[in-house]
Amino acid sequence: MQIVGYETESEDGGPALLVGDDGRVRRERLTPGRDLAYSLGRRRCAGALDGTTHRECDATDAPFCEAHASTWVCARCTGTCLKDEMDCHEDHAIYLAAFAPATFKVGVTREWRLRTRLREQGADRAAHLRTVSNGRVAREIESRIAREYTDRVRVPDKIDGLHREVDESAWSATLAAFDHEATFEFDYGLALDSGPVPETMATGEVVGVQGRVLVLERGETTYAVDLRDLVGYEVREEASDRALQSSLAAF
Repeated sequence: MQIVGYETESEDGGPALLVGDDGRVRRERLTPGRDLAYSLGRRRCAGALDGTTHRECDATDAPFCEAHASTWVCARCTGTCLKDEMDCHEDHAIYLAAFAPATFKVGVTREWRLRTRLREQGADRAAHLRTVSNGRVAREIESRIAREYTDRVRVPDKIDGLHREVDESAWSATLAAFDHEATFEFDYGLALDSGPVPETMATGEVVGVQGRVLVLERGETTYAVDLRDLVGYEVREEASDRALQSSLAAF
């Protein structure tokens, strides 16, 4: 068996690990309170998914080898289309996402995916700034705002803020600088008293998932796992007995 992907938001049950087993894919739901018990083995290319079918790859590059890595050209768009023909003609939303305590990111997405996109990123709060008629215009506006606000937030920075609240004064001051159509607040149910320990593992009780960060509790310590760091690992259905760093609260 191999972890071949993950879902942060889906129509059939929320966050999940995707496990390839003999050419088929099954969803392992990351429901709060569930005991996850996988032991990690060798890591290699996660291959390719086609619906519920998994095609294996023996390349050592992880999580994907060159043959199975895909580049979404729209992610690099700055308003000058990199495709042979621009196809993002539907309405796009420009937004600001807040990550505790005070990291504010500008981004764009198709308008109908706005709330889903914000939850995929693990935003604590957000503001829908405006809607425009296509992706090119949206990216042009985004690139101008990105001169002052970041357009990328690293996962370690998100982990550092999982137990914190958004700085109210900083967020209010930021919103005051923009006209906006709506604001959002998100609750992922983590309720952490202290910062989780970053780790790569798949054993423990699921506390919850925020964006692509899985929070597990094990031995009176909470751990934060970047789901992407699990992709490609061969796994066994047994709890890992690997020694882990513990938080101070465990003593």
